[in-house]
Amino acid sequence: MYYKTEIKDHIRVPPNLFDRNKEEAILARVKKKYDGYISNELGIVIDVSNVKEIGEGVIIPGDGSAYYEAVFELLTFKPEMQEVVAGKIKDIVDFGAFITLGPIDGMIHVSQTMDDFVSFSKEKTLAGKESKRTLKVNDVCRARIVAVSFKDPLNPKLGLTMRQQGLGRLDWIEDEEQKEAPKKDTKKEGKKEAKKEHKRPVKGK
Repeated sequence: MYYKTEIKDHIRVPPNLFDRNKEEAILARVKKKYDGYISNELGIVIDVSNVKEIGEGVIIPGDGSAYYEAVFELLTFKPEMQEVVAGKIKDIVDFGAFITLGPIDGMIHVSQTMDDFVSFSKEKTLAGKESKRTLKVNDVCRARIVAVSFKDPLNPKLGLTMRQQGLGRLDWIEDEEQKEAPKKDTKKEGKKEAKKEHKRPVKGK
Protein backbone atom coordinates (compact mmCIF):
# COMPACT_ATOMS: atom_id res chain seq x y z
CA MET A 1 0.00 0.00 0.00
CA TYR A 2 2.61 2.58 1.09
CA TYR A 3 6.04 2.51 -0.54
CA LYS A 4 9.32 4.39 -0.60
CA THR A 5 10.37 4.63 -4.23
CA GLU A 6 13.75 5.82 -5.47
CA ILE A 7 13.62 7.96 -8.62
CA LYS A 8 16.31 9.44 -10.87
CA ASP A 9 15.26 12.50 -12.87
CA HIS A 10 16.61 15.71 -14.42
CA ILE A 11 15.38 18.61 -12.31
CA ARG A 12 15.08 22.12 -13.70
CA VAL A 13 16.10 24.93 -11.32
CA PRO A 14 15.05 28.39 -12.60
CA PRO A 15 17.20 31.53 -12.03
CA ASN A 16 14.95 32.85 -9.24
CA LEU A 17 16.18 29.96 -7.03
CA PHE A 18 19.88 30.54 -7.65
CA ASP A 19 20.16 32.47 -4.36
CA ARG A 20 19.37 29.28 -2.41
CA ASN A 21 21.85 26.49 -1.80
CA LYS A 22 21.70 23.70 -4.35
CA GLU A 23 20.06 21.09 -2.10
CA GLU A 24 17.23 23.41 -1.02
CA ALA A 25 16.55 24.57 -4.57
CA ILE A 26 16.41 21.03 -5.97
CA LEU A 27 14.22 19.75 -3.12
CA ALA A 28 11.78 22.62 -3.73
CA ARG A 29 11.58 21.83 -7.44
CA VAL A 30 11.19 18.07 -6.87
CA LYS A 31 8.29 18.76 -4.48
CA LYS A 32 6.67 21.09 -6.99
CA LYS A 33 6.94 18.49 -9.74
CA TYR A 34 5.99 15.33 -7.80
CA ASP A 35 3.74 16.26 -4.85
CA GLY A 36 0.27 14.88 -5.68
CA TYR A 37 1.54 13.25 -8.90
CA ILE A 38 -0.59 10.26 -9.94
CA SER A 39 0.33 7.46 -12.31
CA ASN A 40 -0.39 3.78 -12.83
CA GLU A 41 3.28 2.97 -12.19
CA LEU A 42 3.85 5.00 -9.01
CA GLY A 43 0.33 5.32 -7.65
CA ILE A 44 -0.20 8.57 -5.73
CA VAL A 45 2.84 10.53 -4.56
CA ILE A 46 2.27 11.74 -1.00
CA ASP A 47 5.62 13.39 -0.25
CA VAL A 48 9.28 13.68 -1.23
CA SER A 49 11.30 11.98 1.51
CA ASN A 50 14.75 13.33 0.69
CA VAL A 51 17.21 14.05 -2.09
CA LYS A 52 20.00 11.44 -2.00
CA GLU A 53 22.29 12.43 -4.87
CA ILE A 54 22.82 15.52 -7.02
CA GLY A 55 24.93 15.51 -10.20
CA GLU A 56 26.67 18.38 -11.95
CA GLY A 57 24.46 21.20 -13.19
CA VAL A 58 24.02 21.84 -16.91
CA ILE A 59 22.81 25.09 -18.51
CA ILE A 60 21.04 24.86 -21.86
CA PRO A 61 21.71 27.87 -24.15
CA GLY A 62 18.64 30.10 -24.45
CA ASP A 63 17.01 28.68 -21.30
CA GLY A 64 18.86 30.27 -18.39
CA SER A 65 17.85 27.54 -15.93
CA ALA A 66 20.19 24.92 -14.51
CA TYR A 67 19.43 21.21 -14.92
CA TYR A 68 20.63 18.66 -12.37
CA GLU A 69 20.45 14.88 -12.51
CA ALA A 70 19.14 13.99 -9.04
CA VAL A 71 18.24 10.81 -7.15
CA PHE A 72 15.48 11.17 -4.56
CA GLU A 73 12.93 9.13 -2.59
CA LEU A 74 9.18 9.45 -2.89
CA LEU A 75 6.59 8.26 -0.39
CA THR A 76 3.80 6.78 -2.49
CA PHE A 77 0.40 5.18 -1.99
CA LYS A 78 -0.25 2.39 -4.50
CA PRO A 79 -3.39 0.25 -4.03
CA GLU A 80 -3.05 -3.40 -5.06
CA MET A 81 -5.72 -5.85 -6.20
CA GLN A 82 -7.03 -8.14 -3.40
CA GLU A 83 -5.29 -6.05 -0.75
CA VAL A 84 -7.15 -5.73 2.56
CA VAL A 85 -7.41 -2.12 3.74
CA ALA A 86 -8.99 -0.22 6.63
CA GLY A 87 -10.74 3.14 6.42
CA LYS A 88 -13.60 5.33 7.59
CA ILE A 89 -16.94 5.66 5.80
CA LYS A 90 -17.03 9.16 4.31
CA ASP A 91 -20.46 9.18 2.68
CA ILE A 92 -23.39 6.87 1.96
CA VAL A 93 -25.70 7.10 -1.06
CA ASP A 94 -28.42 4.86 -2.46
CA PHE A 95 -25.97 2.88 -4.63
CA GLY A 96 -23.26 2.34 -2.01
CA ALA A 97 -20.72 3.79 0.41
CA PHE A 98 -17.55 5.84 -0.02
CA ILE A 99 -14.63 5.01 2.25
CA THR A 100 -11.54 7.14 2.88
CA LEU A 101 -8.25 5.25 2.46
CA GLY A 102 -5.45 7.70 3.16
CA PRO A 103 -5.07 10.05 0.17
CA ILE A 104 -7.86 8.48 -1.89
CA ASP A 105 -11.50 7.39 -1.54
CA GLY A 106 -12.81 3.98 -2.55
CA MET A 107 -16.38 2.97 -3.43
CA ILE A 108 -18.26 -0.03 -2.03
CA HIS A 109 -21.31 -0.90 -4.12
CA VAL A 110 -24.45 -1.49 -2.04
CA SER A 111 -24.41 -5.17 -3.04
CA GLN A 112 -20.87 -5.51 -1.64
CA THR A 113 -21.41 -3.82 1.74
CA MET A 114 -22.63 -7.01 3.47
CA ASP A 115 -23.86 -10.52 2.66
CA ASP A 116 -27.53 -9.62 3.02
CA PHE A 117 -30.38 -7.79 1.30
CA VAL A 118 -29.49 -4.12 1.91
CA SER A 119 -31.78 -1.09 2.01
CA PHE A 120 -30.91 2.62 2.02
CA SER A 121 -32.54 5.21 4.29
CA LYS A 122 -32.68 9.00 4.00
CA GLU A 123 -30.56 9.23 7.16
CA LYS A 124 -27.65 7.95 5.02
CA THR A 125 -27.72 4.46 6.50
CA LEU A 126 -27.48 1.05 4.86
CA ALA A 127 -29.25 -1.75 6.73
CA GLY A 128 -29.23 -5.53 6.29
CA LYS A 129 -32.69 -7.18 6.26
CA GLU A 130 -31.75 -10.48 7.97
CA SER A 131 -28.59 -9.54 9.89
CA LYS A 132 -29.98 -6.19 11.14
CA ARG A 133 -26.51 -4.74 10.62
CA THR A 134 -26.24 -1.04 9.78
CA LEU A 135 -23.56 1.00 8.09
CA LYS A 136 -23.28 4.73 8.80
CA VAL A 137 -20.98 7.68 8.06
CA ASN A 138 -17.79 7.60 10.20
CA ASP A 139 -17.95 3.83 10.77
CA VAL A 140 -14.46 2.26 10.64
CA CYS A 141 -14.39 -0.75 8.31
CA ARG A 142 -12.11 -3.32 6.77
CA ALA A 143 -12.50 -4.02 3.04
CA ARG A 144 -10.79 -5.77 0.13
CA ILE A 145 -9.77 -4.01 -3.09
CA VAL A 146 -11.41 -5.68 -6.12
CA ALA A 147 -10.94 -3.01 -8.81
CA VAL A 148 -8.25 -0.39 -9.49
CA SER A 149 -8.40 2.13 -12.35
CA PHE A 150 -5.97 4.91 -13.23
CA LYS A 151 -7.68 5.55 -16.57
CA ASP A 152 -8.34 9.14 -15.48
CA PRO A 153 -5.05 10.22 -13.78
CA LEU A 154 -6.80 13.09 -12.02
CA ASN A 155 -9.50 10.82 -10.61
CA PRO A 156 -8.28 7.26 -9.90
CA LYS A 157 -11.02 4.84 -8.87
CA LEU A 158 -11.05 1.99 -6.36
CA GLY A 159 -13.77 -0.64 -6.03
CA LEU A 160 -14.04 -2.59 -2.76
CA THR A 161 -16.03 -5.37 -1.14
CA MET A 162 -16.93 -6.19 2.47
CA ARG A 163 -18.86 -9.42 1.87
CA GLN A 164 -16.20 -12.01 2.76
CA GLN A 165 -15.50 -13.29 6.25
CA GLY A 166 -13.19 -11.00 8.23
CA LEU A 167 -14.39 -7.89 6.39
CA GLY A 168 -16.90 -5.18 7.26
CA ARG A 169 -17.43 -2.86 10.19
CA LEU A 170 -14.90 -3.68 12.91
CA ASP A 171 -17.50 -4.69 15.51
CA TRP A 172 -19.06 -7.08 12.96
CA ILE A 173 -15.69 -8.81 12.64
CA GLU A 174 -15.32 -9.04 16.43
CA ASP A 175 -18.80 -10.59 16.73
CA GLU A 176 -17.92 -13.21 14.08
CA GLU A 177 -14.69 -14.10 15.88
CA GLN A 178 -16.50 -14.54 19.20
CA LYS A 179 -19.08 -16.82 17.58
CA GLU A 180 -16.35 -18.91 15.94
CA ALA A 181 -14.28 -19.31 19.13
CA PRO A 182 -16.67 -21.75 20.97
CA LYS A 183 -16.97 -23.91 17.84
CA LYS A 184 -13.18 -24.26 17.61
CA ASP A 185 -12.91 -25.17 21.30
CA THR A 186 -15.65 -27.82 20.93
CA LYS A 187 -13.84 -29.40 17.98
CA LYS A 188 -10.56 -29.54 19.95
CA GLU A 189 -12.29 -31.20 22.94
CA GLY A 190 -13.88 -33.72 20.62
CA LYS A 191 -10.48 -34.69 19.19
CA LYS A 192 -9.00 -35.11 22.69
CA GLU A 193 -11.86 -37.41 23.75
CA ALA A 194 -11.44 -39.48 20.60
CA LYS A 195 -7.75 -39.97 21.37
CA LYS A 196 -8.53 -41.05 24.95
CA GLU A 197 -11.08 -43.60 23.71
CA HIS A 198 -8.52 -45.05 21.34
CA LYS A 199 -5.97 -45.57 24.13
CA ARG A 200 -8.30 -47.52 26.50
CA PRO A 201 -7.18 -51.12 26.99
CA VAL A 202 -9.44 -53.92 25.78
CA LYS A 203 -10.62 -56.32 28.55
CA GLY A 204 -9.70 -59.94 28.27
CA LYS A 205 -6.38 -59.39 26.45
